[in-house]
Amino acid sequence: MQGEGHNGDRSGTGIRLKGIAISPGIAVARVCLFNDSRHNVITPSLVDDGDVEHQVGRLMDAIRTAAARLEELRGKVEREIGAAEAEIFAAQKMMVQDPGIQKKMVDSIRRDKMGPEMAAMRVLDAYEARISALDNAYLRERATDIGEIKRRILDVLSETRPGLQCEGSGHCSRGRERVVVSAELTPSLTIDLDTAHVRGFVTEHGGVTSHAAILARALGIPAVSGIPGVAGMIACGTEVLVDGDAGEVVIWPEPARVERVRCREAAARRETVMAPVPGLRVMANISIASEAADAESMAAEGIGLYRTEFEFMAAGRVLSEEEQFGRYVSVVKAMNGKPVYIRLLDVGADKQVPGVVIAQEANPALGFRGARLLLQRPDLLTAQARAIARASVFGPVQVTYPMIADVEQFLALKRVFEDAVGRVRSGELRHGVMFEVPAACVEARALLAVADFGSIGTNDLFQYLMALDRNNEMVSRDFRPDHPAFWTILRQVVAAAGAVEKPLSMCGELAGWPQYAGRILQAGIRSVSVSTRLIPAVRKAAQAAVTDHKGDAARE
Repeated sequence: MQGEGHNGDRSGTGIRLKGIAISPGIAVARVCLFNDSRHNVITPSLVDDGDVEHQVGRLMDAIRTAAARLEELRGKVEREIGAAEAEIFAAQKMMVQDPGIQKKMVDSIRRDKMGPEMAAMRVLDAYEARISALDNAYLRERATDIGEIKRRILDVLSETRPGLQCEGSGHCSRGRERVVVSAELTPSLTIDLDTAHVRGFVTEHGGVTSHAAILARALGIPAVSGIPGVAGMIACGTEVLVDGDAGEVVIWPEPARVERVRCREAAARRETVMAPVPGLRVMANISIASEAADAESMAAEGIGLYRTEFEFMAAGRVLSEEEQFGRYVSVVKAMNGKPVYIRLLDVGADKQVPGVVIAQEANPALGFRGARLLLQRPDLLTAQARAIARASVFGPVQVTYPMIADVEQFLALKRVFEDAVGRVRSGELRHGVMFEVPAACVEARALLAVADFGSIGTNDLFQYLMALDRNNEMVSRDFRPDHPAFWTILRQVVAAAGAVEKPLSMCGELAGWPQYAGRILQAGIRSVSVSTRLIPAVRKAAQAAVTDHKGDAARE
């Protein structure tokens, strides 16, 4: 049932709002509002002829100060999170210092006699509008960066600092032990807060590929976006539940559900680490190299999915071979001999990287992405292949090929990889297939006969099997992982792997849901890869499922 003028419905005493899950996890806390509209209205004023150069000087001083603050942030992020995320602020610093942008601002002051505030706003608003109008979804996300540097320059000119500006600010918790609600989750908001104590983020705008979403995931903070008007419908102090797994926000959630979440959080705090259990190998999913340390601290039995495209997205550009090697080798070394599954670039559809130009497509999820794109861009694959091969000298690496549809496609891509690394010194390298296209699952036995291993990507597999856009909130209720057809095709892939004696693992959201651990084991899957924070819960559920199975067998 739709809510009153917003995308939600009432359930018991709570109001449910459906959005887009951009960072996993569940949290319950009261709200802190972030209002970043302080520069939305600037009164136009003309500069006297004799004051023009003084105002130009004010603008240039503001630009230098904004750049210096961005450099401070870059250093802080590099120390506390990682080099890849720090590139976000390095890129913004480059924009602030761009001579072309600066010239347009200065021209507006000298030619049109505008004040520096109005000059900065007019020039940067024009850039932001042009980028927002582009067809490319990833580039549209980059409009956030333009708005961010505009606010930073205006903050300096008006002598204000970015931060929470909620009502009753004298009593504001400033995000500590709160859910921060804002129109947009900007990178500076994500970093300027005491993120160690922020419980969650809820925003009106911002997609899964935005810089801030990447940072939220790296910080382990649950986040939901895509809820129109949410900043205007929730007051400071309102209790909300943020479900970053399902993309749901509940205003004044039911007490019983609050209690369940708090019990879960308390249990998670008590069980921060759980040793491996017999019967199910539990590895970690990572998106950036710095997350490997967290995986090791949680006793992950390897890295089961390294989503390398997020390294490129965090940097905002195509990474060189040397830059990739540095990231990959740090992960391999951190695992100290445990397996590392590195997925080749899965670019396209909702994951775009500057420098990888993809023409507008009517149906991008079914178009130029994954394996298809890599076959057409061997330059991307060659650099990545060489970097991966060099990293394998320091430990075993499993190369995972994304969006494979059939044997011919896999072998063609593997040939490009092997040609690229022909003279590169390498260690143990194995080549495997992601099972996320239904056609690949249908001919799983033939694929696994020529591949070294298989990995089931549950997110895309369910989407393509059920003709269900997992990012479309209108059909989100049909996302039911217990659908019989889904489990039928899983069992078929497991049977194919057994027939040719090839290892098979599962990654994706389903693998990390503890309630499905028993069913995954029953399907014959003995290896999964999940978000690092979910490793203890999955192991505990698997241990319980194995114990129950033994008890049932004994009773029989």
